[in-house]
Amino acid sequence: METSPYPEPDVRLARLAGAVGLPAEWPPTEEFLDGLARRTGLRAHDLLLVADIPLPGTAWLFDETAGASSSLVSRSLALPASGRRLLRTRARSLTAPTGTLASWQPRPYEQYPPGFGSLLLRMLALRNLNWSGTAKAMCLMSGVCKAASTIGAVGRGAKPLDAEMLDGFAATLGVPVAVLAGLTGVHPSADGREPAPEVVDTAALIWEVRHLTWDQESELSEYAEELGRD
Repeated sequence: METSPYPEPDVRLARLAGAVGLPAEWPPTEEFLDGLARRTGLRAHDLLLVADIPLPGTAWLFDETAGASSSLVSRSLALPASGRRLLRTRARSLTAPTGTLASWQPRPYEQYPPGFGSLLLRMLALRNLNWSGTAKAMCLMSGVCKAASTIGAVGRGAKPLDAEMLDGFAATLGVPVAVLAGLTGVHPSADGREPAPEVVDTAALIWEVRHLTWDQESELSEYAEELGRD
């Protein structure tokens, strides 16, 4: 279950560093955060959330009708490594047209109390995944299949962050379960392990498409389908 109370930012960052064998550093330098991102598999923006450091406004610009769809996620997971590389390269080449993205404004039910559940949901919000999008991606990527309302309950602290949910969040973020276990203090499941290559690559794709429009994401999903037929 989730540890209580929720520790201060320096403790949270030190836990992450300890999970990957890095000495803790506070306040964190850019070099330290870069190294921690490489070791953990988390993004630099994720680490800013951990450390309660403000993110640039552009990090929260989205087409909220977009985000990685179930079709895109499932097609990415089914591709061979070469196809997944081509898909991510295509995603990186796309840029949303000017004026099509808007600053994300959390709805009342997305304004969570401090806690590890809310921290993980904010990481996924950075990827333009809402409760429903997270539930669908998590099910496909980890086999942990929960209702969107259950995902939200973890963010609100109404449902504990347990070993099963930790497995699901780790896969959706594309990081080893041990990284999130070290951060949260939740004991991982007995079969918790490194995410498979297709899961890591698909998590990277989810990150790449976060600032794309619905039309661009749909086109990318069609491209993934074409790659799967080759």
